[in-house]
Amino acid sequence: MLGRGADAQDAAQEALLRALRRRHTCDEPGRPGPWVRAIARREAWRIAGGRREEPLEAAPEPVAAGDEETTLARMTVRAVVAGLSVRDRELLYATYWEDLSGADASLRLGHTETAVRIRLHRVRRSLEPSLGHALGRVG
Repeated sequence: MLGRGADAQDAAQEALLRALRRRHTCDEPGRPGPWVRAIARREAWRIAGGRREEPLEAAPEPVAAGDEETTLARMTVRAVVAGLSVRDRELLYATYWEDLSGADASLRLGHTETAVRIRLHRVRRSLEPSLGHALGRVG
């Protein structure tokens, strides 16, 4: 969600400090992973909400001749995904960028596997009109 930069490191450090300070509130001390991930996710949302998105123009574009369609498709996808909520972007990132299974994504996101599948279905469905039309697909 935050990439691999300083924001992600800050979120991870803050999440671990919060978890350490509040360890007595963990419902399952023998299995703290989901609890710590939920804290980390909230911290990442806090940081992501306070930072400004990098403008699309700042992203590197292909320089080879004939890549105009690819460049336009990438810009379209970035713009559409940037319009999603942080939670939906996090879900797409876990599913498609990190290629997590439904079970792993559910642990990461702190939801049941069924809830993750339903959310993913809804997000994909919401993207179909924008991406299908913008990328020349009819459906």
